[in-house]
Amino acid sequence: MAAIRHVAVIDIGKTNAKVAMVDLDTLSETAVRKTPNRPLDDGPYRHHDVEAIWSFICDSLQELGRERRIDAISVTTHGATAALVDAEGELALPVLDYEDEGPDGLRAHYDAARPDFTETGSPALPLGLNLGAQLFWQSKAYPEAFAKVSHVLAYPQYWSWRLTGVAASEVTSLGCHTDLWNPHSRDFSTLVDRMGWRNLFPPIRAAGETLGFVRPAIAKRIGVDPSTPVFCGIHDSNASLLPHLLARKAPFSVVSTGTWVISMAIGGRTVALDPARDTLVNVNALGNPVRSARFMGGREYELLSNGVSAGTSGSALQSVMDRKIMLLPSVQQGSGPFPLARSRWVGEPSDEERAVAISFYLAMMTATCLDDWSGWGYRCRRSVHAEYAVLRHVAGCDWTLCPAAGCPSDRDQHRRCHVGRCERQSVGCRRRIESLAGEMACLCARMA
Repeated sequence: MAAIRHVAVIDIGKTNAKVAMVDLDTLSETAVRKTPNRPLDDGPYRHHDVEAIWSFICDSLQELGRERRIDAISVTTHGATAALVDAEGELALPVLDYEDEGPDGLRAHYDAARPDFTETGSPALPLGLNLGAQLFWQSKAYPEAFAKVSHVLAYPQYWSWRLTGVAASEVTSLGCHTDLWNPHSRDFSTLVDRMGWRNLFPPIRAAGETLGFVRPAIAKRIGVDPSTPVFCGIHDSNASLLPHLLARKAPFSVVSTGTWVISMAIGGRTVALDPARDTLVNVNALGNPVRSARFMGGREYELLSNGVSAGTSGSALQSVMDRKIMLLPSVQQGSGPFPLARSRWVGEPSDEERAVAISFYLAMMTATCLDDWSGWGYRCRRSVHAEYAVLRHVAGCDWTLCPAAGCPSDRDQHRRCHVGRCERQSVGCRRRIESLAGEMACLCARMA
């Protein structure tokens, strides 16, 4: 096999889907195609438009392949999603959107069946955020269709299967608050055996393993060599974590951002996780448990900003701190460290002050996750690493959350950088933000 340099990365996020061509020699994107990920409300429940996504993937691979030879294909996707495939290779049921309310209809029955947090590290989450709750509801609500299921494929492996025809399971998606995986025994949970689902899950394969090669008919359609390898695929947050696992010495934390802001801690002292505050145990690509905490920061930013980034100034930043203007959680209820709190403003901000306060809200929520559950504290900022821009030079304060290194299994556009660096002139600003974070936590404790 020729050396792999140019990898087409299929990245299916909850909000957007994209396909990027990545140069492994420079770890940079050379081209990208992007489309909104819009679920459908027709059919038996809210579900993902997988055929529209598939057309987008094929068209994008064809376009990128015309510009440069594709040496390999990799897949990364959001979690809490699975495809139920029958023996004929068709979907037995539509791919459920985890924000559909269907699973809540059997919540009491599912809660009686699901394993304890101590076994799985999965908190009880609303809607379909526990993949086990999805399967439980689908099996009860649509028994005839569910009886036809031959394979349960986590979302990254569904797309790899469509490309190669090879079915596989992988631990980062199985261990993503699913109730289906025991991270301590590295095996399926008691729920899987209780429900008789074990034989529905294909063999476990490593995220960076070559799963197979592009099916001939698909290779002809997209214009690639049929010997093009396709990697098994990985859960998106773990794609951010893996390069740090391989290159850094514990303790450290990685903050993965997108629709969800997920803080993952490696090393540090042992701390008790609180499932009522959206702390959980993820599973990394090496199969090891990872203490994590999260909130729906990307979705909250969209709701608060209406997609518009307002300009800020040093005077607005100073005014927000002097007047103690704060946005209190939770904008998106049901998740995060304050899942029951109702969001409200302290003070009446101008448009410019509002933009600053929103940025501080995201920073303080991230700080809360890191302080409470990392096991070593947010103040060790030189050991915090993050991917994607969340707060970038807010009015002179270098709260930089930048891209992290890409995962060897998908090697996408991410670049490595450190987070939490503050210029000397911003030290006072940093201390004031810490003070505001403490006041916000106290207020939220009263509200909860």
